[in-house]
Amino acid sequence: MSRLFAFGLGFSALALADRLSAQGWQIAGTARDPGNITRLRAKGYEVARFAGEATDHEVSKLLAGTTHLLHSIPPGADGDPVLVQYRDQLAALSSLQWVGYLSTVGVYGDQEGRWVDEAIAPKPNSARTEARVEAEKAWLEFGKETGVPVQIFRLAGIYGPGRSVFDKLRAGTARRVKKGGQVFSRIHVEDIAGVLEASIARSRAGAIYNVADDEPAAPGEVVAYAAELLGVTPPPEVDFAEADLTPMARSFYEGSRRIANARIKSELGVKLRYPTYREGLASLLPDGTKGC
Repeated sequence: MSRLFAFGLGFSALALADRLSAQGWQIAGTARDPGNITRLRAKGYEVARFAGEATDHEVSKLLAGTTHLLHSIPPGADGDPVLVQYRDQLAALSSLQWVGYLSTVGVYGDQEGRWVDEAIAPKPNSARTEARVEAEKAWLEFGKETGVPVQIFRLAGIYGPGRSVFDKLRAGTARRVKKGGQVFSRIHVEDIAGVLEASIARSRAGAIYNVADDEPAAPGEVVAYAAELLGVTPPPEVDFAEADLTPMARSFYEGSRRIANARIKSELGVKLRYPTYREGLASLLPDGTKGC
């Protein structure tokens, strides 16, 4: 019996879990919020709480029999929380066949709008992305030491149902921040699941994959297109220097890069369902919502 265990059974991991569950896989994992735990258990998934604290007996119990491990929890001050708490138990899991670590394209730092493939060395420009690079290295080392195939997935900006610019427009929180030459890459959550599923079928130890769609774009361009689809007036453009942004939001504008995705296509045979933000946003627009 194939068994997926997801440390951080959240937005991206759940998209894969739902696909595999429909194929008869057992699904287990962790969540932080009690409400999410209840919701996931209602789907028939085995879920324990984990927020990076000392080893929990319930988590250890659910890890038994895991064949495929997906990890999406960001590193903390003490390093990768899963390796800190569960490394020895994972190394001893004779059933483990595949490990996927969800990282971020933020590890490339600022590339001044250039195209970036997996051959480009990381250039982290914050403590957060430096920690990601160290976590990637730690997981690749775990794979070498244990012989378990570990794959790293560097994700572009994630969007999907309930988490897109549409939701921000409806809530009145969408902004069109203008910064000359700034482009971002994006990926629909269902395409993330498709890449992960393809990797499970074609595992390659030590592989690193950029997970992004085919068309990087300026953030304001995407907001304007979404507003057009809804039939509403887009928010006015605001210059980056004058924008009222949180430190976290501002940090996303500190790097401009175009993420190349050829490897997921050539190695994994992936055909993106949503190759640009246009197809992705159109898929999220329910009938009858124009003008809302």
